Amino acid sequence: MLKKVWFIILISVFVNSKAQPPEPIQKNIVPNGSFENYRKKSVLIKQAIPWQGIASVDFYQEPLSDDTSTRRGAYAGSCFAGLRFQKRYKEYAQVRLAEAFHRGTTYNFEMYMRLAYWSNGVLKSLGVLFSKAGYHSQGDAVKSCIIDSICKKGGFINNYQWFKISGKYKADGGEKYITIGNFSPNIAKEMFRIDIFKFGFKESYYFLDNISIYKAKEPEEKVAIEYVGSFKANEEDSVLDVSKDVKVGSKIALQNIFFQLGHYYLLPESYIELNKLSQYLIRHPQMEIRINGHSDNSGFKFKNQKISEQRAREVFEYLIKKGVQNKMYFKGFGSTIPVASNDTDEGKAKNRRVEFEIIKN
Repeated sequence: MLKKVWFIILISVFVNSKAQPPEPIQKNIVPNGSFENYRKKSVLIKQAIPWQGIASVDFYQEPLSDDTSTRRGAYAGSCFAGLRFQKRYKEYAQVRLAEAFHRGTTYNFEMYMRLAYWSNGVLKSLGVLFSKAGYHSQGDAVKSCIIDSICKKGGFINNYQWFKISGKYKADGGEKYITIGNFSPNIAKEMFRIDIFKFGFKESYYFLDNISIYKAKEPEEKVAIEYVGSFKANEEDSVLDVSKDVKVGSKIALQNIFFQLGHYYLLPESYIELNKLSQYLIRHPQMEIRINGHSDNSGFKFKNQKISEQRAREVFEYLIKKGVQNKMYFKGFGSTIPVASNDTDEGKAKNRRVEFEIIKN
């Protein structure tokens, strides 16, 4: 009897050691947190999808020509945003998160800001609001849902260099949006002059970059868990099967990507493949890719060109909204690069494709 008991214990240890699930990926759930991905060059933040501005929030793709600061331009990369604050005016940058917050989970928030060189005023407080429906009015600025950084003496100047605002937030559950700005009901009391001897119009302007939210690592509990069989990830978390020797210039066609006939809207059947691609890119954050759209030769060339680009853009935007932070581009090639004959329906189906090309590995 004693031998039988020891045998069962040893088997249990062996199964547990072999079947432990892989470590979860630490994913920044702020989509396009560095503003590096955008539809087209523009001065408006809405081009840095899926970011939105409350009031007229600026968007920059390169350093300002007359900025002589030692840390001119973005904190990292090329792109950044700008928020303007005046006596009776303030702006907010807002985005829907890649996933909603889980109740009771603690999240680490971080962003970088810099006072613009032309500002003659500074703010005493800057922060971020977490909400289920976004910010619409002052009534939405619930204190318990805000990480607010306060600097009563001197304000946020830091010699016009980038500074970090960070904090922890324990979720109520269901928060889907973050809104960045100043949440004081009276902005005039929050802003004061850099030089008290200079009068006239007062304005504080802050550049914004590298916003991130990660789930805080919780201490492991010593709980006896038995895994039966092998661990299998959900379709949402599974990774695209890509050759390990992939290199710059390689093109990988995506399978099972579906659009409505004659349109560029992604159908839900496409999500499994695109979720796999998003997980692959999250695991390879240094990789830069371009999403290429292709069509068959049916109809007019200019329409084929347009719809192939629109479909590539749809995939591009979907990946960003899933939390992919990699630098990405998109381009439509119409019917100019077929991979099969357009004389048959089967060949045309192969030519109507979306692929991703490795730009930097």
